[in-house]
This record gives sequence, C-alpha cells and structure tokens, in this order.
Amino acid sequence: MEPVPFIGVVRHRIGVDGVGVTTLAAFHGCPLRCRYCLNAACFGPADRLQKHTPESLYDEVRIDNLYFLATGGGVCFGGGEPLLRMGFIERFRTLCGNGWRLTAETSLNVQRDAVLRAADAIDDFIVDIKDLNPDIYRRYTTRSNRRVVYNLRCLVDKVGPDRVTVRVPLIPNYNTDADCDRTVLALREWGVTRIDRFCYVVRK
Repeated sequence: MEPVPFIGVVRHRIGVDGVGVTTLAAFHGCPLRCRYCLNAACFGPADRLQKHTPESLYDEVRIDNLYFLATGGGVCFGGGEPLLRMGFIERFRTLCGNGWRLTAETSLNVQRDAVLRAADAIDDFIVDIKDLNPDIYRRYTTRSNRRVVYNLRCLVDKVGPDRVTVRVPLIPNYNTDADCDRTVLALREWGVTRIDRFCYVVRK
C-alpha cells in the first residue's frame, strides 16, 4: 500500500477521542468545506505532510501499547474524513488486532460501502452531524447531507446505539438552539442515545 498523507499524529489524548488514552491520527482529505473548519490543512497541499503506510503508523504508535491496554484506549482516526481511507484502516486493524480500541471521527458524508466496511473495522464512531436541516447543512458545509442521514441510520441499525456518539453543535450565524432541538429529536427517533450537544467557539 502506498503511503498516505496525515495532517498530524498526536499522542496521549484523554477524554476527547473516545475511551482511555488515545492517539489521534488525522488523515488529509475531506469532502466538506465547513465555514469554521478547524483543520483546513486537511484539504490543502499534501506534498509537505507526513506520510504513513499502515505498517509505519503502527510502528510509530505502538510505543503507547501499555497505555492503550491499561485504559481501554487506542487510535482515533480523524481528519479530514477517515472513512475515505478504509483500506488503510482495515489493514491497520489487522496489524493491531483487537487489543486496541479504534475510533473514527467522521461526518459520514461518504459512500455507503465505506460505512459498511467501517462498521466491521471500527469500535466506536463519533459523528459530527452539523445540523439535520438540509439548508443549514449546505450553507455551512457547501454539501448535501442526504448521504449523512442515510448512513447514520444504517450505522446505528448495524452496530447499535452504544457504539455511536453524535455531536450536535450550535453553530453561530448558521443555526439556533431551536434547530439543535429539532436535530436532537430526530436523532432520538432514529434510536441514537449518545448525543453530545455543544457550541462552536468561533475565533475572530
């Protein structure tokens, strides 16, 4: 497998990327263009970024194997959009086995096949839903959320609600508390039980 670009690999994260001690491995590449993107490097030039094969990433992060095993942690794949790199993640799962917990921070705005493959390779999902209102979603991301809605419902049905956390942000100048209420209500109707509601902090 050819090396793929990463915008960063960050060790010793606690309580933000899943269970236990985690290493965040953030892929380059994203289908969205969010107005308040925190990782704009994910769709910028990739020529100067660090690159990894699954084997080289495994060699880099296994230094924390004891932390992962002791805390139930592991690697969180983010980005960018990690589900665009399912071949990489599946190979990494083969290398690390089931001792590490793998998490994906995803928008789910990808092909359905990637979500089905992820359901077999990933332990936990953190889904950044933005807003379920299609007009708000498009204004904020410049993309449609039709895939997101379909993929989320399929994912919850396939892996169960205990493996999916959905983030519902209040996005200044784009949605309101009432919009977030409607998103949360719809999520609960779909069987989502783990909902992280918060407010974006916009830096001027």
